[in-house]
Amino acid sequence: MKCNWRFFRGSVILLALVISLASCKSRKILTDSSKDRGKQLKGSLKERYANLLDVSEREIKNENLYRFIDEWMGVPYRNGGMDKKGVDCSGFVVLLEKEIYNKSVPRIARSMAENVKRKYEEELEEGDLVFFDFSGQKFSHVGVYLKNNRFVHASSSKGVIVSNLKDSWYYKYFSRCGSAKHNYFTVATADSLLIPGVAAALGK
Repeated sequence: MKCNWRFFRGSVILLALVISLASCKSRKILTDSSKDRGKQLKGSLKERYANLLDVSEREIKNENLYRFIDEWMGVPYRNGGMDKKGVDCSGFVVLLEKEIYNKSVPRIARSMAENVKRKYEEELEEGDLVFFDFSGQKFSHVGVYLKNNRFVHASSSKGVIVSNLKDSWYYKYFSRCGSAKHNYFTVATADSLLIPGVAAALGK
């Protein structure tokens, strides 16, 4: 009787493990990129993000970055938010840069833009910051560059999502890019998207 119980218990644990692994592999990636809509994204973390970014799996080297993005994917937008109940664009960047690159960046998107090591678009590397001017407001939105023109950011209408920099809607507002500097003193103030009209504009 004991053997049967042990066999049954072992089978239940094994089944739970298989279900858990399957659910991890099928985790949904959100994107509004025109090139990626409707794309099937299955498999391991590396497989799914390589597929989304249209690169080889060998190029997905920083698994901690993509695991972080995966955990935050779809978290709703909340002005001034910095947790998984809701996060704004600069709050998400502050958390990602600190967790993945151990860099402290300003809390406000405009201040981030004024304190990056500026780059040309073709020099962008994974982890760099990309800035946008929505509703005529300079550097009112920020995201983190990934690869192959894709970037991750907190959209006011869709939450944390991966988008394509070259999509015309984003590209026409793209205004600056660069790498975050180390050891900038962070200021825990509300995001620049408090400016009236900017959050609405980000609804796309």
